Amino acid sequence: MSRKAETTVRKPERIALIPAYEPEDLLLELLFQLKRSGYEIVVVNDGSNAMYDGLFEKAAAFSAVLRHNRNKGKGAALKTGLEYITKVYSEQDIVVTMDADGQHTVSDARKLAEAASEHPESLILGSRRFSGEVPARSRFGNILTRLVYRIFTGQQVQDTQTGLRAFRASHIPRMLKLEGERYEYEMNVLMHYARNKIPITEIPIETIYLNDNASSHFHTWKDSARIYREILKFGASSFISFLLDYVLYAVILVLTEWFTGAGSLLIANIGARIISASVNYTINRTVVFESKVSALKSMLQYTFLAAFMLGINTWLLSTLVNTLGVNRMLAKLAVEASLFVFNFIIQRTIIFPSKTKKTERLHIEEAVS
Repeated sequence: MSRKAETTVRKPERIALIPAYEPEDLLLELLFQLKRSGYEIVVVNDGSNAMYDGLFEKAAAFSAVLRHNRNKGKGAALKTGLEYITKVYSEQDIVVTMDADGQHTVSDARKLAEAASEHPESLILGSRRFSGEVPARSRFGNILTRLVYRIFTGQQVQDTQTGLRAFRASHIPRMLKLEGERYEYEMNVLMHYARNKIPITEIPIETIYLNDNASSHFHTWKDSARIYREILKFGASSFISFLLDYVLYAVILVLTEWFTGAGSLLIANIGARIISASVNYTINRTVVFESKVSALKSMLQYTFLAAFMLGINTWLLSTLVNTLGVNRMLAKLAVEASLFVFNFIIQRTIIFPSKTKKTERLHIEEAVS
């Protein structure tokens, strides 16, 4: 009988959702402790090798075990578990996502679950403080993602990479709409919450790394590229447009200086920007943000932004060159770099807002309760 069909008032369940890919035996100890603490548990076997079947059979004594035929990634595993939870539990229940590698404790999970009960509108993050012995790649990765997140959302989050998170099950429909199949999914969730001004609350937790975090399946370069994919694409698009703009600026500057004098700076900057902006709009709409917004609407907004940016750009360039005496080519570089972040934020949040797609219903091939 579905728990949604229950008519009696009951205390919200606490559900631990654990994506697992070829986990170590310590997963079983975690499940035992969670069960003893009164948690319902959902484990997603994300396409682990057949040699791990015995471990997951033991896990089934404590939890529902869902399985992917092949490894699809942490994001896909979380979505499979979340979809299962929507079918079995109430939207008033509390979901705590945990990693299978021993980094999270039951006591910390309890703290997050309590915070989620008190703040049902919030996403609760278990925030590590990265003190003591922390693997270099983990420390560096968090510093970088924290900086990128702060730049592009304006919000400060201490631990953007934490897998220990808690929220009311009522958040799940929103989460299922978000893109990302691997580690980038968790960052996409944070970006979405920030863009939509949904509260994010951090709770301090222990920082635990076993054997220098050797059991982690996070691939530093490949998975980082996925996490920063949109920003990297925007950077590439901006760089291509900048090169075009810079070359055109230099050419027009040379061609017009002999008959316009000081006016050549204005002509070169405006002429180059009109052409490069047209190229940049096309690339950003179709490749970077893959926008489904009306072309007419986004073009009008982009044109307004481009005109505004051109005005700011021209004023800054003129000030640097004519007032401060900076070299014209160096001034151009400085101005473009200074406006990059502002340009990204406006395009990402207003002109090409985050697209959502209908949730791909992942087939759950096996569920053992």
